[in-house]
Amino acid sequence: MPSLPETLFLDRLATPIGELLLVADAQGRLCLLEFGDKPERWRPAFARRFGALTERRDPSGLASALARYFDGDLGAVDALATGPAGTPFQHAVWTTLRKIPAGTTTSYGALAKALGKPAATRAVGLANGANPIAIVVPCHRVLGGNGSLTGYGGGLERKRWLLDHERKHA
Repeated sequence: MPSLPETLFLDRLATPIGELLLVADAQGRLCLLEFGDKPERWRPAFARRFGALTERRDPSGLASALARYFDGDLGAVDALATGPAGTPFQHAVWTTLRKIPAGTTTSYGALAKALGKPAATRAVGLANGANPIAIVVPCHRVLGGNGSLTGYGGGLERKRWLLDHERKHA
């Protein structure tokens, strides 16, 4: 297990879909982005990964970039550096998720094929569900094989809102 970073910064951002919690490391990489009202998702991650957090407004411009995303500048989050903890397979899935253009969607099966592992649909779904960086790593752009909305850690209403927002501004 890697050692914990020495300095991490926490910020909160009010958005149309609820408060977001952002955790950045000293290099300015986004390590965690979760919904403030979903403690069952973020508290275990906080406990496992983070030591003491220092509250800081807009670490490395991350909150500003997210605010621009919610104002309709969807590309504002595309170049943000991320530093999530995960397995090599999870990182491969999360990297592939960031290649899905805003305003479009894909399926778990198509994502597995894009990774060169067409039989790994279930594993891709699990990695998608373990994504610790909502919105910036756009797991909300993945739908069921029949095009239906499927699980989302922030809730299906938020997933629907994000997809509608991106279709409107893409």
